[in-house]
Parts: sequence; structure tokens; C-alpha cells
Amino acid sequence: MTAVDQAARTEAAGLPTLRGTTAPPLGRLVGVELRKVRDTRAGAWLLVTIALVVLGIVAMGTLWGVGATASFGSFVSVQVMPLQLLVPMVAVLAVTGEWSQRGALTTFALVPRRGRVVGAKALAVLLVTLATAAVGVAVAAVGIVVGSALHDAPAAWDLTADQAARFLLVTVLSASVGFALGVLIRSSAPALVAYLGFVLVAPMLSAIAASYVAWWAAHGLWFDLATTLQAFSAPQVTGETWAQLGTSTLLWVGVPLAFGLRGLLRTEIR
Repeated sequence: MTAVDQAARTEAAGLPTLRGTTAPPLGRLVGVELRKVRDTRAGAWLLVTIALVVLGIVAMGTLWGVGATASFGSFVSVQVMPLQLLVPMVAVLAVTGEWSQRGALTTFALVPRRGRVVGAKALAVLLVTLATAAVGVAVAAVGIVVGSALHDAPAAWDLTADQAARFLLVTVLSASVGFALGVLIRSSAPALVAYLGFVLVAPMLSAIAASYVAWWAAHGLWFDLATTLQAFSAPQVTGETWAQLGTSTLLWVGVPLAFGLRGLLRTEIR
């Protein structure tokens, strides 16, 4: 087969050509990114870990966490912290894996439009996050049924739409922080350390600052996204909490993502 025939077949199949005149559809790119998340060793083990953690939490709740009633809302709410810790790591690796393993040169040679690739990665991370949250809710529902029968306690299906939406929002925003840090740093180990610092160290430092600085005690939640996300597990959320979520999200997601995209779109790939 001649080079001309090969180029014609490539273009007819909708694949990128050497001239870059044909770009694969976004859906295909998202599918490729989902396969990358699943097929890499680190990504696969993270997904397995998330599944085991969710199953373990629900199993412990089923065996020892059922009192007078089996509360569906409680079973779901206890999953917020582990998912907030683990799902963003998947987001970090989805972005940094290619840069750490020198696969970015191949990816951007096939699809020169870097913004399109980043958008596909973002959609893939969103789909993984939504699927993880859905699985968590489904496993919690099974745990309620089993716990109710095991302890002869009535099942309380008390998860409101507002609580479910906030559970999903916390998980998605946590993943967004991991994604933004991955785009900004583009190296797996430093980006993972940065995210662990955000979710574990930053709230501790914020609490220490609040105990010594009156201004931070009064206004710190406007800048501390990790602590603000924890407040969304409360039964009631005020309008001020929503405003604090907006400003802290802009600081921890918007700013790193803007600087990261600027560097990613301009940097020379080697």
C-alpha cells in the first residue's frame, strides 16, 4: 500500500492526518482518555482501592453502624471524606500520566489541538467521578437493606435531594482541584503531594491560623476550599456558605487551571 493510499484510508476513518486536517471526534477522545485511566497500573489500582474503601465503609456501617434505624443519609455521608481524598488522585493521574511517562509527545502529535485533549481529559474525569458517586450511593442502598434485615431495624430512606446534590458537588469539586493541580504541575508525584497538602494540611493550618488571628477566624472560609467542602456535609447550608464556596473554588480551581492551561498550551513538548 502506498503512502497516498494509507493517508486516504486514515482520513476516511476520521483519524488525524499528518497535515492535521481531520481531528477525531470528542467522544472518541473521551473514550481514549477513559481507557488510559483504566489501563494504567496506578489508575487501575486507585479505582480498585476506591471500590474496596466504599465496600469497607458500607460493610462496617451494616455490621456496627445500625441503631434504632438504618439511615440511608448517614451511610452516604460517611463516604464523603474517603471519596474526597481518593477520586482527585485519579484526576491528577489522568492529566500527569502522559507527561510523567513521556506520552504527551505522541498524544499531541496525533491531536495537535491541545485544548481539545485537555477538554476530553476533563470530561473523562467527570464521568469517572459521577460513576464513582453513583456506585457509592448504590452500595449504600444495598447496605441499608442488609443492615435493616440483619438488625431487625426499620430502614430510613432519609437522603434528601439536597443532600445527594451536595454529596455529588463535594466529590466533583474535589476532583476539580486534583485536575487543576495536575494541569498546573504536570508531574504525578508533586501534583499528588500538592493535593494531599490541600486536603490534609491546609485545613489544619487554617484551623491553627483561626485560633491566633481573629480576621482569619472570621473570613478564612472565603479562601479555604477544603474546610468549606467539609461544611457542606452539615444538614443545612446557608447562603454565605455558598458564597464562600464560590470564592474558594475560584482560588483553588480557577486560578491554578488558568495558569496551568496557559503553560500547557504554550510549553514545548519533548
